[in-house]
Amino acid sequence: MRAELWWSIVALAGLVSYALTGWTRTAALKRGVLDIPNERSSHVVPTPRGGGVAIVIAMTAGLVALAVLKVIGIDLLLALGGGGIAIAIVGYLDDRHRLSARVRLAVHFAAALWALAWLGGLPPLRFGELTFSFGWVGYVLGALGIVWTLNLFNFMDGIDGIAASEAIFIVSAGAGLGMLTNVSGEALAPAMLMAAACGGFLLWNWPPARIFMGDAGSGYLGYAVVVLALSAARHSEVALLVWTILGGLFFVDATVTLARRLARGERPYEAHRSHAYQWLSRRWESHKRVTLFCIGLNLLWLLPCAWYAALRPALAGWMVLVALVPMILGALWAGAGRREQRAG
Repeated sequence: MRAELWWSIVALAGLVSYALTGWTRTAALKRGVLDIPNERSSHVVPTPRGGGVAIVIAMTAGLVALAVLKVIGIDLLLALGGGGIAIAIVGYLDDRHRLSARVRLAVHFAAALWALAWLGGLPPLRFGELTFSFGWVGYVLGALGIVWTLNLFNFMDGIDGIAASEAIFIVSAGAGLGMLTNVSGEALAPAMLMAAACGGFLLWNWPPARIFMGDAGSGYLGYAVVVLALSAARHSEVALLVWTILGGLFFVDATVTLARRLARGERPYEAHRSHAYQWLSRRWESHKRVTLFCIGLNLLWLLPCAWYAALRPALAGWMVLVALVPMILGALWAGAGRREQRAG
């Protein structure tokens, strides 16, 4: 009976997200809250923004319901809900008032440490026959990992449909593979809740997008993905490796792009269009083709690699390399981090 109830909550979250996204779009059009194209944009038509707030509201309400049903514990509720709301608020304010990088990072690190405190730090990690326990160092590594993941979702949310579809893939596949590694329902239920909330939004954001997510949504998605991965890792010593493979497309593109830009002395938060997916969208002249290409890579390459890692825990660490090295080469070929031609 409890399983039936939480599946009902998951379905309801999708419907709520869809309805709230539509309402947000109507309100944004009336108030003129539009993303106006500029020389750094990947879109050409003024488009309402802020639709990611619908994901945050639908998922937060669903998490509370799951906690009331005792499907998830208060620790996961507070880790996801408390830190996630803080990330969403700072993203919302940044969308409208352009907060300084220092303020954003301070909130990001505070939310990361908040999540780690409720989840008990960075769980043990298995690599081959060795298992590593991190102690207090895990809080440092975990905070850096959380902050990077939530920011890379911000960086990668640059064309229609890509961020929401990526989040749906990671959490759905992570939940499904979790069943192979004895991950409990406490980690599975919120993952499916997130997939449903993203799905409701994606119906409005699929190319050509009728509304954009905004930093409130993209930062929240990145934060929620990594917190769910940490939650799964409490039940499986290879879960973090499996989720790293599943998120490989975003991890690789954002990391390679940032590394090449830093090597040229460019500022990390300076606006640009040099991610691999952005180069491809201009080369192919289509957001939809790139988003579908990314979905295909996820399903046909990263998912089988993650599945094998989940089935063969002793080889999970090596499978991260097997999965991601070709992705790195592909990102370089596509142009990740390549210097842009500047007008004039």
